[in-house]
Amino acid sequence: MKLWHCTGARSLRAVWALEELGLDYELVMLPFPPRVFQRDYLEVNALGTIPYFVDGDVEMTESCAIPHYLATRPGNEHLAVPPEHPAYGDMLNWTYHADATLTFPQTIVLRYTVLEPTPEKKPVADDYAKWFIARLRRLDAHLENNDYLVDGRFTIADICVGYALYFGQTLKLDERYKPQTLAYLERLMSRDAFVRANAAGQDSSE
Repeated sequence: MKLWHCTGARSLRAVWALEELGLDYELVMLPFPPRVFQRDYLEVNALGTIPYFVDGDVEMTESCAIPHYLATRPGNEHLAVPPEHPAYGDMLNWTYHADATLTFPQTIVLRYTVLEPTPEKKPVADDYAKWFIARLRRLDAHLENNDYLVDGRFTIADICVGYALYFGQTLKLDERYKPQTLAYLERLMSRDAFVRANAAGQDSSE
């Protein structure tokens, strides 16, 4: 298996899943955003987006789908619940809620506060930051009485949602997190696999 990754980017979800599962993989580190700073990457992934994942003939580009794929391969099922499990729908919903609902507004904040910071765009960034915090309401409510998202244990849903919260921390939005949500993020970031994933490739010259 081979994964193209940028430090701190959404591809961290895939690295984290690989580390949780103890799988062997090759990591290719890229500057962010690679479509700007490493143009030849477009020959690998025409979209120029991160992550890009290859497993034999399988090619994937979606940061939440890759953990889902990995956790439903034979021998890896402990990181997910099976389709016949009562919480299967919840797992899928949280897994894809992570990117479609939570990460999307964060990307606008990143664009107008880090990549293209201009005074006229600051109100847009502020508006999307408020939108992201508002979109945490369902998660905040769930975490009032639960340590994890599905089946009372750690699953791919926690990887995908956890990354969104971590990304929010890098954007300095964590000051607005509810106490239970901040505690959840700290619990996830203390996992050995997250620590390894977050450090992966940072000393690489690729």
